[in-house]
Amino acid sequence: MLQKFKVPVKPRVPNFKVSLPKRKVVAEEEENTWPFKKDICKTLEEAVKEHPYLATYLDGLKEKPKYVVSPDLEEKSTSILYPIGLGIYVHVDAGGEIGRYNIIEPEKPPREILDEIEAAVARLVENKDYKGERDKILASLFWQAIRKKLVKIPENVDKTSLLYHFLREKVGHGFVDGFLADPWLEDISIPGEGRIFVYHKMFGYLESNTYVSKDEINRVLRNIAERYGKVLSYTNPIIDIHLPDGSRFNIVFGEDISLRGSNFTIRKFPKEPISVPQLIRWNTLTPELGAYIWMLFEVGISAMVCGETASGKTTTLNALMAFISSDAKIVSIEETPEINLFHKNWVREVTRLHTGSPVTMFDLLKAALRQRPDYIIVGEIRGEEGRIAFQAIETGHPVISTMHAGNLGQLFQRLTSYPINVPKSHIDGLNLTIFQARMERGKRFIRRVTSVNEIIGYEPDEGRLNYLPVFLYDFDQDKIRFTGSSFHLETKVLTFRGWGRERLKELYDEMMARADILRFLSEKYPSYSDLWKTSIAVRDKGVWEVHEKIKEGKAPWE
Repeated sequence: MLQKFKVPVKPRVPNFKVSLPKRKVVAEEEENTWPFKKDICKTLEEAVKEHPYLATYLDGLKEKPKYVVSPDLEEKSTSILYPIGLGIYVHVDAGGEIGRYNIIEPEKPPREILDEIEAAVARLVENKDYKGERDKILASLFWQAIRKKLVKIPENVDKTSLLYHFLREKVGHGFVDGFLADPWLEDISIPGEGRIFVYHKMFGYLESNTYVSKDEINRVLRNIAERYGKVLSYTNPIIDIHLPDGSRFNIVFGEDISLRGSNFTIRKFPKEPISVPQLIRWNTLTPELGAYIWMLFEVGISAMVCGETASGKTTTLNALMAFISSDAKIVSIEETPEINLFHKNWVREVTRLHTGSPVTMFDLLKAALRQRPDYIIVGEIRGEEGRIAFQAIETGHPVISTMHAGNLGQLFQRLTSYPINVPKSHIDGLNLTIFQARMERGKRFIRRVTSVNEIIGYEPDEGRLNYLPVFLYDFDQDKIRFTGSSFHLETKVLTFRGWGRERLKELYDEMMARADILRFLSEKYPSYSDLWKTSIAVRDKGVWEVHEKIKEGKAPWE
């Protein structure tokens, strides 16, 4: 509900929260609020007809990009155009010194006209109470100001574009909104006055066509900080904000500590996690690998997803969590909230380091041992919390975590050295290590699981760790291959089910059936929620009944 406002000396529209409300309205109301539809256009012809400014942009190009609804559906093109809703389009051109990320949206009107609209709406708001959704109220006030001629709009300024940019500033995040709307971005940053840079899931780092001045950066950052109840000033120049969609917004303000002017970095996190079927579509892992981990997670194993920076560890960790039984109790522990689960019995805890008494990962992990979880998820092991994690494993609590390590040797060295200092004899409590890497193929970046290793045991006399590689990546063929056998499937899963060795073939047949299910999902139903429903169906109905359904082309959960 909007509160009653009084006109200040310099009229301004009150700063509203930035989250766009979720609502169901008829098409006419939608048009009156946001002048550009949220639905995306399926073809370029439809897009150009709906949004003439896109045609103007394309006319200025020597070579036309390929129009795709989703970048992951196009493997080879390095110049693509795709829609992200609200009349916004993105043109990615991966050639040149650094690839280009061009946002195409309605032309922004001059600053003075936006300021006049803001003042006019503020006058209309004075001494009135409003109930309803903020964007609809502001759109109504905008049109009132136009009808009452409180603002003189030049003929060459399109009113729908003016409304779009007015709402974006008052309900959204200004020039940042277009970037936030793109689900294919992982990172958005600006080093100071100049162009915004992004990290694209398919193309890596790109330079955008959005140029921002120092004054504009400072104005928008102050505005956003105020909306979230933060104080941003030269005496308090560094703040962190968690946006409603889960993204992390870090701001460094002023030229005394940031020589090129205020800068920011936004780490984006999707509302719904990337799923295993989507990773299969991108060849990050294979259906057989997904099926193998699915079977192991059902019986409760401890695992680590390892790799270098930006290798996709947390994304893979999130994706694999769908294989943990839906009725399990899970405790997650993180410094930055990045894990996103669908489990109802999920205790989500984060550290507190900057206000009040500090609460560290070590503290939270010790507390988790008293909460009787079925699984403990540690966002990343860096320090002494690693010892507690292995103590949890020793006491029968499966732990899943990520860690910076490129191979098993590096992982073993990090775990047994300062500051983690896990006793070498305890390393065999870890059952599985998954290694992932980011690599460049042409103009695109790809992520691949490079090896999956089962930890068998530690030999103190020899000072070595025994392990069995179960999946290995063939760099020449770009394929992840199953070595043909699994120690943990044959011991842990077989024992858990009470099966004898004579049923070993049945176990591997089931793994292949699950692989067929995941392959089907990757082609037809790749979302995380679809996998979630499928894993519940497999638990309730059995693998083979679900397998029969997918052979008939039916959704597994039907």
